[in-house]
Amino acid sequence: MLPVCRLDELPAGESVRVDTTPPIAVFNADGELYAVDDTCSHQDASLSDGWLEGCLIECPLHAATFDLRTGEPTCLPARRPVRTYRVSVVGGMVHVHVAGSPSAPAESGTSTGEGSAA
Repeated sequence: MLPVCRLDELPAGESVRVDTTPPIAVFNADGELYAVDDTCSHQDASLSDGWLEGCLIECPLHAATFDLRTGEPTCLPARRPVRTYRVSVVGGMVHVHVAGSPSAPAESGTSTGEGSAA
C-alpha cells in the first residue's frame, strides 16, 4: 500500500497527485475515493488538474472524460482507458494499492473506491 495523505486533507470534490511512476491521481468524489493513472490516455495531461463531476473526471486539455470507477473513457478524443487502483483508508490515512505492495483491509466506516488493483 502506498500512503497518500490523511483523509481530512482530501475533501469532497478534490484530488491529489501522487508522484510515482506512473503518477497516480486520487479523487474524493462525494465521499467515495478513487485512484487512476494521472496521465490522460489521449495526450499527456494531468487528470488531477481536471474537472470532477460525480464519478467522472474531465481532462483539462481536450475535455475527454473518464469514469473513475472503471477507468473507461466516456467520450472522445480518448479511446483507451486509464488504469484504476484500489483505495483504502487505514487509521485515517488514504492508501493506494499498487502492484507488488501488501494489501490491508479498509477501516470500517470509510469509503473506498472500487477498481482493479494494478
